[in-house]
Amino acid sequence: MDVTDYVGPLSLVPASIAIALAFWTRNTIFSLASACFVGVLIAGEGLLGFPKLLVGALGDKDFAWILLLEFFIGILIAFFQRTGAIHHFTQFVERRSLSRSRVQLTAWVMGMFVYFSDYFSPLFVGSTMRSLSDRYRISREKLAYICDSTSAPVSILVPITGWAVFVAGLTIGMGSISSAGEAMSAFVMAVPFNFYPILSVLLVGLIASQWVPDFGPMAAAEHRAQSEGKLLADGAEPLMATDLTSIEAASHVRTNLMLNFVLPVLLVVGFAVGAVILTSSAKPLEAFMVAVFSLAIIMRTQGFTLDEITHTAVTGIKGIMPAVIILAFAYALNDLSASLNTAKYVVSLTEDWLSPVLLPSVVFLMSALIAFTTGTSWGTYAIMIPIALPVAFGFTSGELSPLVLGSLAAVAGGGVFGDHCSPLSDTSILASTGAASDHMDHVKTQLPYALLMGGLSMLGYLALGFWIGP
Repeated sequence: MDVTDYVGPLSLVPASIAIALAFWTRNTIFSLASACFVGVLIAGEGLLGFPKLLVGALGDKDFAWILLLEFFIGILIAFFQRTGAIHHFTQFVERRSLSRSRVQLTAWVMGMFVYFSDYFSPLFVGSTMRSLSDRYRISREKLAYICDSTSAPVSILVPITGWAVFVAGLTIGMGSISSAGEAMSAFVMAVPFNFYPILSVLLVGLIASQWVPDFGPMAAAEHRAQSEGKLLADGAEPLMATDLTSIEAASHVRTNLMLNFVLPVLLVVGFAVGAVILTSSAKPLEAFMVAVFSLAIIMRTQGFTLDEITHTAVTGIKGIMPAVIILAFAYALNDLSASLNTAKYVVSLTEDWLSPVLLPSVVFLMSALIAFTTGTSWGTYAIMIPIALPVAFGFTSGELSPLVLGSLAAVAGGGVFGDHCSPLSDTSILASTGAASDHMDHVKTQLPYALLMGGLSMLGYLALGFWIGP
């Protein structure tokens, strides 16, 4: 949509409606659709603005990219299940005498290992570990939390990911940062100040190892799973359709763990890591395409018919559609928020009273609020870095000081924090999809953990501001 005239506080209405309705009705699709409809009326587009918004958002190349990525991931998961690959993997891991705690720690380590793509990580870890976590009565909400909190938080800390390249690229030309090399160096130096992602990843490990007990809604979900055997709450609607989760392994074909699981995974990881080294981008879509086509060829040589392979692929696409629909409306709402200048209004609220002492903490909160209301970390970075860093450099006379590094880290971590709290977040949607969890149940159970780590991060940035001094 085209950018509208300044509407001030009204720009917050669509996102507020989406979030409020999502928590109230537990129906994410209805909530997002309602928010989009109200938003086009606020934008002055009238009733015909709703289809115009959807056409514009869904025709965007970024959405087309994630749509294809989702399709290929759905197909790969379907192939894994039809060939019995996940069953083979489950049996292999079970022979290692695991406990509930070790299963959770395995998922935690896997999430950190697949650090190069926040889209691939939650889907891969969730779909791979779901069968095993189900067997050990780990709630789907818990699995979704582990997937979500080891994807974006890890991606924003590692300097060889698309996240690092994107964030660093936004800083070029600001203050003393004049080249890509200096920008990446600033990103690396800012990592120790990126409190929220560091704390979030550590908390997952502490909870998985039972050094820190579950609390809040997550404790109730885990008690339900262990005492009643209910992996999902009553009335829950898993974000991955049963078409995909109920695929049974073929009994007429002999398959094995190496060819049907390890090799495709190595192809995805190897292609993505190689792409990062050569092009500074993980190329997850291309990586999954290579894995899908390779596994399809392997299945054909193992005795699967072309019709069976095609039917399995179509079933995989059907099973991923609930997540695709939610992502479609989330993209439309993001487009609407941009046209209403939502982020500009949020930022304008702080312009008159910022000081060096408060800058890192205010930047963290503003980034979290923008990410919460828009559901996108990268969009938050594109908005906040060009605002926060010049202000920080202004306070330091153009020098790359701890205030600048802290402000850069605050934007990076604040975007992830807001994402973790928002039902509109694409990575949270993907975590719910990978774990086959009810999306709102995932958001509600993760929220206390995110708020705790966000609160500690806020205290850290306040301490940093006072340490730096006026």
